[in-house]
Amino acid sequence: MKNELKKLSALVGRNIKLYFKDKMTFFVSLLTPIILVVLFLTFLKGVYANTITGLLPEGVKISNQTIEAFCGGWLFSSIVAVSCVTVAFCSNIMVLDKLNKSIQDLNITPVKRSTLLVSYFISNFLTTFLICTIVLVISFIYLACVGFFLTFLDVLMLFVSTICMCLFGSLMASVVGIFISSQGAHSAVSTLVSSMYGFISGAYMPISQFGAGIKTFLSFLPSTYGTILFRQYYMNGVINRLQTVEHVPPQVAEQIRLAFDGKLVVFDTTIPPWALFTIVIGTSLLLLGLYILLAHLKKHKPHSKNDAGK
Repeated sequence: MKNELKKLSALVGRNIKLYFKDKMTFFVSLLTPIILVVLFLTFLKGVYANTITGLLPEGVKISNQTIEAFCGGWLFSSIVAVSCVTVAFCSNIMVLDKLNKSIQDLNITPVKRSTLLVSYFISNFLTTFLICTIVLVISFIYLACVGFFLTFLDVLMLFVSTICMCLFGSLMASVVGIFISSQGAHSAVSTLVSSMYGFISGAYMPISQFGAGIKTFLSFLPSTYGTILFRQYYMNGVINRLQTVEHVPPQVAEQIRLAFDGKLVVFDTTIPPWALFTIVIGTSLLLLGLYILLAHLKKHKPHSKNDAGK
């Protein structure tokens, strides 16, 4: 057991070093967050600010600090939520090992297949969590500059949400990675996830702005619930400030919260935070079971002569 743990530790360290050594893979994994920052600086920030002021009653004005803090929180809630998945897919060393045939060398070493698979998942999770934590800290620094209204509980729950979503993203990437065996498939999946995940998770625009049919569809995706978790904890402080400091009527503040996905309403039912966590964690457990099952089936699947010759 102790010997396997040493092997596991060595493999995890190897996988993490390989990811950070490949500069292109590292850049691609941050592509969606970079796109979000560019969009925010060019026009999204203005759109958010205009939307907030447009929802205010006539004669009610709020400070630029509150608007800056609101827009900044919304931006970083999108970036962190997206990064938990896109980084996980791009940092999946299992796929890279299959593409460059390194996994064949690892399979003939005295390392159990289960140890190898666990190392891929752990390294993927640690890499994703490290990058997302850095983004999280950057968001706190940014908000401290423009307006920091997060409570200690909000900060704590943002870290907890990051852990949960990194687990979800890493497990989903691990499951999908089992089926990828060619460079074309790897490029297609990475591109699809990097470009599409931001839309289906509500990172580019609030889910409340979509049509009824799309909103219903998104309500069945676990990624939606993960994004709402970040929205809630980034927005709680500034929404409270709207009511206590800016003297915005409670019903208007609640309207702003709903318009920017500070709450998720599914079939006229508001989903509480504990239910959001339950859905994300429950989905992660299902993905873990699927990963174990697929790894077991893959292990006992007979290889053809063509596969043996590859």
